[in-house]
Amino acid sequence: MALDTRTGRRPSFAATLWGSTVGKKTVMAVSGLIMLLYLVVHMIGNLKIFFGAAEFNHYAHWLRVVGEPFMHEEWTLWLVRVVLLAAVLAHATSAYQLSRRDIKARPGKYVHRKPRSSYATRTMRWGGIILGLFLVWHLLDLTTGTVHAGFRPGHPYQNVVDTFSTWYGNVIYLMAMLALGLHIRHGFWSAAQTLGVGSRARDRALKTTANALALVLTVGFVSVPVAVMTGVVS
Repeated sequence: MALDTRTGRRPSFAATLWGSTVGKKTVMAVSGLIMLLYLVVHMIGNLKIFFGAAEFNHYAHWLRVVGEPFMHEEWTLWLVRVVLLAAVLAHATSAYQLSRRDIKARPGKYVHRKPRSSYATRTMRWGGIILGLFLVWHLLDLTTGTVHAGFRPGHPYQNVVDTFSTWYGNVIYLMAMLALGLHIRHGFWSAAQTLGVGSRARDRALKTTANALALVLTVGFVSVPVAVMTGVVS
């Protein structure tokens, strides 16, 4: 292991791992899987809106008191938020640094055109930016109510209905969920390859799983604004 020229010391294993391309891809894969697990749970929770206001509001309240009395009110919720924030920052940072490293490695245009990649692959970077911006808007809309004119604290069901009763709320959400589906479709398969799960024998199964996850999550999330728009949820 080479010495760090700035400190004269050997870099730690963590620093060496983070400095390598493999390390950054591993961080990106693990953080992506953490966020994927959260999305599955979050989607299931969202679908409770189809059981009425009382059921949905009770679920939202339960999120704030889960773990009591061992955990104080909202402690578990904040713990989840911290883990998710760390995953988002790690994912975004590793993605950005890998992108910059890739650009520096090939500053000129290819002499021969590269084989055409899938649409999901070509939109991963822009999709990540779209999802990052959406996350900020989503929190300001339904968590803090900063950009939600009729926001009512303690009434999550009505807040969701209000948001999806506006054309811009639906457009922003639907566009973001389509980007999410494409991101998951490519990201899940890439994470499997990075973590050494992929192989020729498993590729078809992994791609099928990636497509199924992307489809289920997209349809699950999109079903809520569609239900509000069509009057199924009101």
